[in-house]
Amino acid sequence: MLKLVVDHSGKEKQVSGLYLITDQGERLLERVREAVAGGVSVLQYRDKVREYRERLMLGAELKAICARFKVCFIVNDDLELAHALDADGIHLGQDDGDPAEARAALGPGKIIGVSTHSLEEALAAQKAGADYVGYGAIYPTSSKEVPAIRGPEGIARLKQELAIPVVAIGGINRDNAGAVIDQGADAIAVISAVLSCRTPGIAATELALLFNRRAPFPRGSVLTVAGSDSGGGAGIQGDLKTITVLGSYAASAIAALTAQNSRGVTSIEPVSPKFLTEQLEAVLSDLPVDVVKIGMLFAPQNAEVLADQLLAHRIRISVLDPVMSAKGGATLLEDEGLAVLKRRLIPLCYLVTPNIPEAERLTGLSITDAAGVELAARTLHLMGARNVLIKGGHQNEGEVTDVLFDGVSFTRFSAPRTLTRHTHGTGCALASAIASFLAQGEPLPVAVARAKQFITRAIKLSHPMGRGHGPVNHYLAAKDPSET
Repeated sequence: MLKLVVDHSGKEKQVSGLYLITDQGERLLERVREAVAGGVSVLQYRDKVREYRERLMLGAELKAICARFKVCFIVNDDLELAHALDADGIHLGQDDGDPAEARAALGPGKIIGVSTHSLEEALAAQKAGADYVGYGAIYPTSSKEVPAIRGPEGIARLKQELAIPVVAIGGINRDNAGAVIDQGADAIAVISAVLSCRTPGIAATELALLFNRRAPFPRGSVLTVAGSDSGGGAGIQGDLKTITVLGSYAASAIAALTAQNSRGVTSIEPVSPKFLTEQLEAVLSDLPVDVVKIGMLFAPQNAEVLADQLLAHRIRISVLDPVMSAKGGATLLEDEGLAVLKRRLIPLCYLVTPNIPEAERLTGLSITDAAGVELAARTLHLMGARNVLIKGGHQNEGEVTDVLFDGVSFTRFSAPRTLTRHTHGTGCALASAIASFLAQGEPLPVAVARAKQFITRAIKLSHPMGRGHGPVNHYLAAKDPSET
C-alpha cells in the first residue's frame, strides 16, 4: 500500500495521505490505534470537551501511538497543549490564532495548518506561513457548520494557485474520495468515515489505498495464493495474467500443483505447509503487498498456514475466491479444508466471491432465486466476511447478475450472458481483477464494476484452446474496446 507521510527531509514539511481527526466517542485510543495501524498518515487530536489535564494525558497516549507507527501528530486549536505535548504541529481555525504567532511559539521545525473555505483564505494562510491548508467542506457534512460546499473541483482551483499542500475535508468517504484525489488533493481528512466504522483499521486501509490511483504503473501490488494450472487458463497462471494485463504488479505463492488441461484435472499434489509458509514469508516480508487474492488451497493445513500469515502480516484487504471444484468436476478443496475456510479464513477476508454452488456449500442453504442469493450473502457476512459477492453465472437467466452485499445494502452488477463453453478460469480472473483494481486505488463498488466488465469481455472474446473448456481471453479483455 502506498503510504504517504510527513517528509522531514527538507525545511518545508509535506502533509499527505490519510489525515484522521479524532472524535469524542468512547474507546478513542483503541479505535485510533487500529486506524493508525491501517494506514493513517497524520492524526489530528481535536477535543473541545475535556478539561486541560485530561487532554494532556489523552494527548500523550495518542502521541505515543503515532510515534510507534511513524505518524505525524497534530493538535487542533490549542497552542498550550501542542507545546506541552511537543506535538509535530498545530492546526488552526480561521478564528483560532495567527500562524506566525504559532510558529514563534512552537519553533521552525513544527507544522502549522490552517482551515480555509475559499481561495482568498488559503492564499492568506500561505502568506502567513502555513505549511498546509485544510479546505472544505468538499461534500455536505454533519460534523460542523460550514459556510459553503466546495466540491472536488474546488481543490483543482486551489492547486493551481498554492505552493503548499491542500488537505480536503468535509463529508469525504471511501466512495467519493477518489474524485477529490483525482483533482489534486494532497491529503483527505476524515472523522466518521474511519472512527465510526466497526473496523477502523480496514476503513483506514480502504481510504489509504485510494492514493494508489496516482501511482505509476504497475500500479499497486497483488499477491495471489492459489494452485498451479498446467493448462494456463486458471489458478496461479490465470491470476498472474489478469493482474499483469490490468496494470498491477503480481506476486505468487503456490498452494498446490495440478496436472490439468481444458478437459479436466488428472492429478493434484499439495505443497507442504512448510514450503507454503516459506513462500508467503519471502513475499510478505519484502514486497509492499496491497491486496492478497486467495484461490485454490486444497489442503486444510495450507488454509491454516495462510490464515496465520494474514494475521502475522496484518493483511486487511484480501479477496477470497473459494475454489472447491474444477470445471471438469475434480474436487479442489477437501472437507476439512472447507471447515478451516469457514472458521479461520472467511472472518479475515475483505471480500468473498463464491458462485452459487460454492455459496450453497459454504452456508448449507439451497439457492433457487434472488431471495436465496440475498440470504446466502447475509449468512456469509454473519460468518465474518466484510463484503460478499455472489456470482450468478450458474443461473439460467439471459443476463448474468452478480450480487454484492456490504453488510448493509445490496448492489447488483448485470451483463448479457455469452453462450460459450470456453469459460475456464472465469472465477479466478474475476477475483484477480477485483484485487487488481482495489490495489490500483478504486473503491470496492467501482473495482467490482470494472472487474465485471473485464470478465464479460474475456468470456465474449474467448476462443477454442484445447478439446474441452477453453480459457477466457485475458489479453484482449484488458485492451480498450476500440482496439478490438
